[in-house]
This record gives sequence, structure tokens and C-alpha cells, in this order.
Amino acid sequence: MQKATLSGANLQGAQLVATDLRGADLSGANLRDTNLRDANLKGANLKGASLRNANLRGVDLTAANLTNTDFTDAHLTRTIFSDRGYENTLIAS
Repeated sequence: MQKATLSGANLQGAQLVATDLRGADLSGANLRDTNLRDANLKGANLKGASLRNANLRGVDLTAANLTNTDFTDAHLTRTIFSDRGYENTLIAS
């Protein structure tokens, strides 16, 4: 699913374990309660996406656009973040 265009998609509760989503456009997507454990999201566009209560254990978010992304109550153990695109990002529990 590299470079997939899923902008605005409703993927709530989807099972995307170890999925390769490098460079995917997930801007504005609903990823609430989604299981993305060990997924590769390098360079993905998650601008404005909701990842509330998502399982992001072991996810690689290197160079991902996380502007206005909501990570409230997300599971972030071993999640790899980079220093790009964090404007107005919400990480809370």
C-alpha cells in the first residue's frame, strides 16, 4: 500500500498490522481504534488525521507530516518519531 491515496478515508477499527504505508496520503483520515502495530508510515501524510486510541506500537513515523494529528489515548510504545511536521499535534492520555 505504498503511496496509497486514502485522504479522508474512514478506517476506524481496521487491522493494518505490519502494513507498508510509506508515503501514503492519510490526511484527514479516521484511524480511531485502528491497529497499526509495526506498520511503516515513513513519509506518510497524516495531517489532520485522528489516531485516537490507535495501536501504534513499533510504528515508524520518520519524516511523516503530523500537523494537526490527534494521538489522544494512542498506544505509542516503541513508536519512532522524527522532528518534522508537529504543528498543533495533540498527544494526550
